[in-house]
Amino acid sequence: MTTANPFKGQIIEFHILQSFPVTCLNRDDVGSPKSCTIGGTSRARVSSQCWKRQVRLSMHDFSVKLAIRSKKIADFVGVECAKLGASEEQASACGLAIAAAFSKDTLHFFTESEAQAFAEFANEQGFDSTKLKDKDVQKLAKKVLNPAVDGLDIALFGRMVAQAAELNVEAACSFAHAISTHKVSSEVEFFTAVDDLQTEQGAGHMGSLEFNSATYYRYISLNLGQLYDSLAGQAMPEAIESFSKALFLAVPNARQTTMSGASAWDFAKVFVRKGQRLQVPFETAVKAKDGGFLQPSIQTLTNYLATKEKLHGSLFGKINEYTFGEDENFSIDDLVVALKTHVEV
Repeated sequence: MTTANPFKGQIIEFHILQSFPVTCLNRDDVGSPKSCTIGGTSRARVSSQCWKRQVRLSMHDFSVKLAIRSKKIADFVGVECAKLGASEEQASACGLAIAAAFSKDTLHFFTESEAQAFAEFANEQGFDSTKLKDKDVQKLAKKVLNPAVDGLDIALFGRMVAQAAELNVEAACSFAHAISTHKVSSEVEFFTAVDDLQTEQGAGHMGSLEFNSATYYRYISLNLGQLYDSLAGQAMPEAIESFSKALFLAVPNARQTTMSGASAWDFAKVFVRKGQRLQVPFETAVKAKDGGFLQPSIQTLTNYLATKEKLHGSLFGKINEYTFGEDENFSIDDLVVALKTHVEV
């Protein structure tokens, strides 16, 4: 009998404001800070992929065993085969045969449990790569995948396997591109470097790079029903804790040694609710007030969400609401504890 999903239709929404001074958090193909135009105004932007990867990697700090995202499936599985006694030639052939069942030179999300199961299957076949049929390997992958054990990032960020659609995992979280709440224009830094062994006057090197500064609005939603399905109901509170803490700590790492961006959340509205996802567009760029952009950004954010809640009526589906950044007695730990109570069954 299939257990009903107790979180079907429920989401956690994070509306975050985070200010950075001189930085280049996310670069385009020519090394400039990424940007976009919203409401006819140039804004700073950090791509969803950039911040999402940093969140994923930050989860390592909370003892989460993550999956592996790589093209080198054959090498990884080959090592597991060698551990079970395969010769170098057998391990290489089996690794290549198993990798071919999932990927043709594209990145693939897989877990250590899957890789070990593939190696054991190859061992059962006498490490004869000709016996490793795609369908058998794919069926095994579906059987042994357990994101709650060593693939929480697969449950959170999803997996697409073009060659085996039955192995696809729908992402539980959704990241919007972070945008500045106000108009931003990039600036250029000219710099020189000194040659320690140079005797003549002048710089040993000259260069330039672009940077900006901005108050960013970040929107992230977490579909609790989907997460419950992907984890088979296991370790939901632990998943919420590690994801929320990683979300708090993660900062894109571009140029961090020369333009350190180590700013934490300034403010956040966090909703637990049922209903359609809703992010703030900041279609009208805010104007600096009270010394900067943060305070008018907070006002715009809270006013917009309050108005939309009224307009949505019963369809807004609010279960609870938390505000971070106003009360110094309500820390990120308190927020995490509160959010965990919503997934305890």
